[in-house]
Amino acid sequence: MSTIAERLGQFAVQQTYDRLPDEVRHSVRQRTLDTLGITVAASRLDTSRAVRSYAIELGGRPEAHAVGVAEPLPAELAALINGTLAHSLDYDDTHLPSVLHPSASIVPASLAVAEATGRHGRELIAAIAVGLEICVRLGMAGYDREARNNTYFDRGQHATSICGTIGAAASAAVLLGLGADGVTNAIGLAVSMAGGVIEANRTGGTVKRIHCGWAAHAAISAARLAAHGITGPPTVLEGRFGFFRAFLDGHYDAAAIDAGLGERWEVPGIFFKPYPANHFTHAGIDAALALREQGVSIDQIDTLSLGVAEPTVRTIGEPIEVKRAPSTGYQAQFSGPYTVVAALLGGGGLGLGLDDFTDALATDEARRRHMAKVTVAGQSDCSEVFPNQFPAVLTARLHDGRELEQAVMSNRGGPQRPLSDRELELKFTDNAGRRLGDAELRQVQDMVLSLDRQEAIGPLLAPMTHLQEE
Repeated sequence: MSTIAERLGQFAVQQTYDRLPDEVRHSVRQRTLDTLGITVAASRLDTSRAVRSYAIELGGRPEAHAVGVAEPLPAELAALINGTLAHSLDYDDTHLPSVLHPSASIVPASLAVAEATGRHGRELIAAIAVGLEICVRLGMAGYDREARNNTYFDRGQHATSICGTIGAAASAAVLLGLGADGVTNAIGLAVSMAGGVIEANRTGGTVKRIHCGWAAHAAISAARLAAHGITGPPTVLEGRFGFFRAFLDGHYDAAAIDAGLGERWEVPGIFFKPYPANHFTHAGIDAALALREQGVSIDQIDTLSLGVAEPTVRTIGEPIEVKRAPSTGYQAQFSGPYTVVAALLGGGGLGLGLDDFTDALATDEARRRHMAKVTVAGQSDCSEVFPNQFPAVLTARLHDGRELEQAVMSNRGGPQRPLSDRELELKFTDNAGRRLGDAELRQVQDMVLSLDRQEAIGPLLAPMTHLQEE
């Protein structure tokens, strides 16, 4: 019998552009546009400047473009930069219930290799689709359906970068034309390179921002080493000392990988993020926006009770005194009280945008007074659907004694409440328009939306190498 890695290798090389379902091709174009917009918006961060400086310092053969870097770099370094930027704003797409962010590794790695090898846009679309699908299915292999929990995260592992390395290696190997055996070997090498520890989520540090960049870098390295003849074990995933034993203590869902592979696609169901905040806050934001649309003013409110799935309380509601007084815009992205208040006050973008998460707004005294009204607690009906959705029920008690409740049980941006093409284009414009001129903005958008007609990838990325000051 073939091994899992061998079956993934066969799957990867069989997925040509013409064989992909229309909804998968469309979804890949959407995710490419979304990812590029986020990379441009994130280019201003100190961590982005640090990674650019590191890559420029290393230098090497000019092969691929990176956002904010004038001259082309080796494909690995271009992917390192773009992958870091794509994951730095907590604005990248999310797969549920695995709770990983696939595009931030797969898209940058695929773009870099496609440019370096002169691939057509159709070949790029197929490679991205393959990488996303493999990444998500490996993530689901580590999802404990009985406990409704991601085993990777319980063990302190960042599934996004771990599974992203393996999925992106398959994408890179396909674009390098390695064939099924070559893709299998690239997967075998990538497993030894995959990593990511999420302690920074608890106690600080900026390392998490580079996780997807390093995953993309490692993926290209794995594929190129496979092209030069380095091989991986065919049983690298399910073997006695393989990936599932090392990362999941041998407990994994094999059907999550194989069932319907090549026939039933996970890619179109990956959730887009409408708001630049932790995904657990999004339904609360929607509930607050709905109250505001009903004419409720925040000055009318005595108290606000935010009911969410029990496992999310520790992320967006504890310790409550900290969540009611974030000291930075980044901390505000993980605060239930802040995000609800910001939505009730009115924001930008698709309801809330990047400009709503500044250090000045996070520490604004008026906002803090309103945040003091907010409690966050687990609620059973929300817990019942978690983590297939991240629902919320927001209850506002008004000065006049009225009590208004707004329940949001499915997330905006997912299959049940998808973002339209127009909404995704607005998100891209809001993000990329911060550093690109109008002409460059239109050029990138038009080329991504017609990616299947692009003969080369370099012209798509070139406008993003010279950025305007905000």
